[in-house]
Amino acid sequence: MQFNDLGPLAGVSRLTLGGGGLGELWGETSRGEAVATLKAAIEAGVNLIDTAPLYRHCEAVIAAAFDGRLPDGVRITSKVYLGSPPANEVAARITASLDASLAAMKLDRTDLFFLHTNIRPDDYVYARRAHRQDEFSTRWSLYAEQVVPTLEALQRQGRIGAWGITATGVPQTIKAALAHSPEPAVAQAVTNLLDSAGDMRAYAEPPVPREIIAAAVTQGVGVMGIRAVQAGALTARLDRPLHPKSAELADYARAAPYRALCADLGEDPAVIAHRYALGMNGVDTLVIGVKNRAELAQCLAAERQGALPADLVARIDGLGLREPA
Repeated sequence: MQFNDLGPLAGVSRLTLGGGGLGELWGETSRGEAVATLKAAIEAGVNLIDTAPLYRHCEAVIAAAFDGRLPDGVRITSKVYLGSPPANEVAARITASLDASLAAMKLDRTDLFFLHTNIRPDDYVYARRAHRQDEFSTRWSLYAEQVVPTLEALQRQGRIGAWGITATGVPQTIKAALAHSPEPAVAQAVTNLLDSAGDMRAYAEPPVPREIIAAAVTQGVGVMGIRAVQAGALTARLDRPLHPKSAELADYARAAPYRALCADLGEDPAVIAHRYALGMNGVDTLVIGVKNRAELAQCLAAERQGALPADLVARIDGLGLREPA
């Protein structure tokens, strides 16, 4: 396993274990298999675990595996799904979310704590789900005036090691957040060969995840890559039912030439997708959303093999599958 610095965290494994798979966000698994997968990842050298309340019972898996005593060197993240509540409720909601996550994991602090909701301009109207945008996005004024000071205070108190953002919101506002002082220590950014956030994207503007990653690097912000296989769209086959109009299903169809290329190469599309993501400039660690040890083994194999050779990256890019910028 290779290791990089991630913002203020030194020696973070090239792969981060995501909680979405452990919490059955990406299909069914058993509690026993989730715990076994978590322990196998740590034995293989993974030392960062990325959790969130939205990842269903992943935080309970942490508690079941370690009973409040993390192995030496293992770090934990969690997140707050805030939205845009009244300004005078922001601090209490963030603190309550952190309290609940720590209690669920039987821990007294988290190494990174992320704002999980989108960040948007105050007067912005989303192209999709606009009637719910105060649920899934945080207005810029709340972010700058309430969220950041609250997260800074929690860091001073020692309850979190550092804080970050999920950089999947309106691109112009994410860039503003990365340049704002104080800036986040770490950003989670889409990192896949399609440049697609799938159903996470509700804005109409072209997605520019590579620009987001570059902006983070310029500001000295650590980058956690997410969605390497775009929620299954870049695997050999989808392993869970999806809504007929889901972006993931559309991405799976769009990726047919990619799967054909992998078949010609005799390679597993998921392994190649992870190796592609591992080679993207600026990504310090790649979050893997595995739900069992077989999927974990694929990701570990991808990390051992390393980034793809430049000629294969060029062939994949030449398929013209990226979201238009």
